[in-house]
Amino acid sequence: MKGVIRAPPFPAAGGFHCQVDNVKSDVDIVKWFLETDAVVRASPPSTDRYHHGDLPNALRRAAADVIVEKGLGHFSLREVARRAGVSHAAPAHHFGDTTGLLTSLAVEGFDKLADTCATAVQGIDDPGARLVAIGRGYVETGLRYPAHCEVMFRGDIVDCDDPAYQAAGQRAYNVLADTIQAVVDDNPGLDVDDAADLCWSAMQGLLVLYPNMSRRRV
Repeated sequence: MKGVIRAPPFPAAGGFHCQVDNVKSDVDIVKWFLETDAVVRASPPSTDRYHHGDLPNALRRAAADVIVEKGLGHFSLREVARRAGVSHAAPAHHFGDTTGLLTSLAVEGFDKLADTCATAVQGIDDPGARLVAIGRGYVETGLRYPAHCEVMFRGDIVDCDDPAYQAAGQRAYNVLADTIQAVVDDNPGLDVDDAADLCWSAMQGLLVLYPNMSRRRV
């Protein structure tokens, strides 16, 4: 899976021109990104963040909250356990260690990304329009699940050889690669993996650059 499991996962940004109006597509995604951010920020938090009927999920939610509020530099299993209201040994019991928990969070992030992007392209036949929809799905995932996206490509803190991580990443990558393949059918000179990498780099770039974009609009 060339576009997901490599470290680093993204090559240097470059021009990917697939006979669609890329500039307009990028602008459309950015505008949608800004509008979606307002909706996400306005969404009320869950009143039942840590339902212990499913402790692994509760621990992942607590881990995501710790990352968002304190950052990875202050992440610890003890803080996750405290946040979830369980014994300090509970995270290690379910995930083994910090790497195990963060890998599980990354797997969940890839699953959310794959599901969101697959839903976004349903009913869209035009490859260019599908790429825009995938871009929107990507940034929507990044906005709604920032902690997940922060760890998904961090080979230094997750186990990239974990089978679940590999499978989830491949599924997310395939949603994009299938659309790129449709573009390549009309543009035989394009390489699917290279084109998918560049598209993914552009989408990730929106997430990285967005804070500055947002401040300029204030």
